[in-house]
Amino acid sequence: MKPLLAALTALLICAAPAAAAPVTVEAETLSLPAGTGQSGSGALKIWSTATATGSFTSRSTKRITVRARGEQCLGAPRMIVSIDGRVALDVKVTATTWTDYAADLALNDGAHTLTVRFDNDYRTASCDRNLLVDRVQFTSVAARPLPGAALYVDPHSQAQAYAASDTLIAKIAGQPQAFWFGDWSGDVQSAVSAAVSAAAAAGRVPALVAYDIPQRDCGSFSSGGAGSADAYRAWIRAFAAGIGGRRAIVVLEPDALAGMDCLDATDAATRLSLLADATRVLSAQANTYVYLDGGHDAWQPAATMAGRLQQAGVADAQGFALNVSNFRAQAGLVAYGQQVAAAIGVAHFVVDTSRNGLGPSPDGAWCNPSGRALGAKPGTPSDYRLDWNLWVKRPGESDGACNGGPAAGAFWPSYADGLAARAAW
Repeated sequence: MKPLLAALTALLICAAPAAAAPVTVEAETLSLPAGTGQSGSGALKIWSTATATGSFTSRSTKRITVRARGEQCLGAPRMIVSIDGRVALDVKVTATTWTDYAADLALNDGAHTLTVRFDNDYRTASCDRNLLVDRVQFTSVAARPLPGAALYVDPHSQAQAYAASDTLIAKIAGQPQAFWFGDWSGDVQSAVSAAVSAAAAAGRVPALVAYDIPQRDCGSFSSGGAGSADAYRAWIRAFAAGIGGRRAIVVLEPDALAGMDCLDATDAATRLSLLADATRVLSAQANTYVYLDGGHDAWQPAATMAGRLQQAGVADAQGFALNVSNFRAQAGLVAYGQQVAAAIGVAHFVVDTSRNGLGPSPDGAWCNPSGRALGAKPGTPSDYRLDWNLWVKRPGESDGACNGGPAAGAFWPSYADGLAARAAW
């Protein structure tokens, strides 16, 4: 690592918060009608059927968590938590000790009204049913992002052109794969909107890749990107406008963090700032789930990657992405993802399983290595904090003009056949 960049990275890691900071509303700050409850000892106690009211400002909110407990009397108190008049949580608080009650909740950035209602007051000569609330928290990480969603299969992918005559490539064409956008995309707002519109019309969710960071790929096979920081900021805002309020998963800038050792200190700081801005802009849309690229388990130490992700704005994202366009084995990636997520605090992650069915080649080559296989089909695995297995890289599309392959992004039928033939499914 260059000395200046090493110093900057160490400084950034030390300055990074230990976890993505939630917005917290302390319950004792909520207002109650006179005679219906009291605040004290850091909590709010509601003893009559009543509604406590307050306000907060959200940022990239995807989940609400309420810490509460109930004083029981022939049943548990009912707690109804609403945001801007919309019910977010409706539960019986059966716990007698402080317990978290949570639900996924997508909110646009800005000011909101919060209400907590105790709905079923009851008492007898021997007991009194009451609701006690400690705090309400809003975080950027959903426990179950896009529950029940199906990913979009592109009917116009390069693999589709061969699917009718090649049963092996048909295995690839039938799976949902990410759409990549960069300096080749022209009007990126229109290009993104077209992909998202097609997915929405099919009732499915697209995976999108934003790949236009300045000095992309350090001048290697996928070099390019926006010509300036201002150009990139404008490009990201156009990308976000193309999504709008519709559902989408976004993988943000493959290799930009793990591969930033090629940058000097000034350019590294600019990159971190641009990624943090991009994360905020994209995550501000309630139905966009952003995953900053986090490299893979054989690239940067988990602590280093966690520090870079924090400085790049992962606190505003759903989490990070691993193994994009690479071949690392699933078990190692999941273990690494858990380490990085734990170091950050609340982040989740996704894994690109498009070509990791047999893990990496013996020599660790990343550019069109021979003998590789398709990995697990895209979907939602059961691993803790692993939100999705995705096919971010489109299998069969070349990594670059290496190992006999065509230019980066060009479809290579014989390589695609091999990936599919060696798949375990």
